[in-house]
Amino acid sequence: MKAIEVRDLKKYYREVKAVDGVTFDVEEGEFFGFLGPNGAGKSTTIRILTTLTRPTSGKAVVAGYDVVKDGKQVRSKIGLVSDKLILYDRLTVLENLLFFGRLYNMEKKTMMERAEELLTMLDLWERRNTQASKLSTGMKQKVNIARALLPRPEILFLDEPTIGLDPITTRKIRDFVKRLNEEGMTIVYTTHLLHEAETLCDRVAIINKGKIVALDTPRNLKRLFTEREVVEFELERPVEINLDCCRVLENVGNYYKVETTDLSRFVEELGKLPVKVRYIKSEEPSLEDIFVKIAGGE
Repeated sequence: MKAIEVRDLKKYYREVKAVDGVTFDVEEGEFFGFLGPNGAGKSTTIRILTTLTRPTSGKAVVAGYDVVKDGKQVRSKIGLVSDKLILYDRLTVLENLLFFGRLYNMEKKTMMERAEELLTMLDLWERRNTQASKLSTGMKQKVNIARALLPRPEILFLDEPTIGLDPITTRKIRDFVKRLNEEGMTIVYTTHLLHEAETLCDRVAIINKGKIVALDTPRNLKRLFTEREVVEFELERPVEINLDCCRVLENVGNYYKVETTDLSRFVEELGKLPVKVRYIKSEEPSLEDIFVKIAGGE
């Protein structure tokens, strides 16, 4: 079953096409990423899917409900975390969660148990009586995540949740979100950080100027947009490499670095040389290489 279905979604602000006809699905239990530069349309898409902004046209169904017609039902199924903190500075950590729990119409006992569970998971239980204004930015974001998870949402939207955080907190948040996904929660995650998308997401939609320009697994995106592969290998002794399926980039002694458009054929031809191969490895492009190539219009 699809957790999210989007068809030809558009959002225009006068002459600005913030979202320009995007179409995609997110499967239940998937970790789905939106990757793109600032202003690409990632956050606007999330705002539409979480009912914060109405689309100009198109259709979006989240957890089985239309985001325009069934906004209340959609909101009951989702959680949202962004770089904008939704907390009250004068309240303590626990008071914040209990306040939002009441807004979610949670029973007092259930709300308290869930708050304790989440704060413990996020290493914040010892800070439960600390006023929010006295927390670091990283701790505030953790409370923000706990707030979004209070009602046990089916789908969690995270819109650039690690912006401005220190490396240690960033890693902890990524690990925590990944664990939620491994336990079955559907995650939609926007980022402009390529390594985040590559390490976290099952599939990535690369969005630029309001359009999805590519959508696949990180691995398949690499394969799809890689015309040449770079191969490093070492032979038992130096020999002349004169194969028409590759171009030698570097050769020092019995070490070689070549470029090929047909890896299978190259490996086959390499095996025919009158010398043993000590090791061989292929260099995969990073998602950054792919992003630059696509977004740059090459």
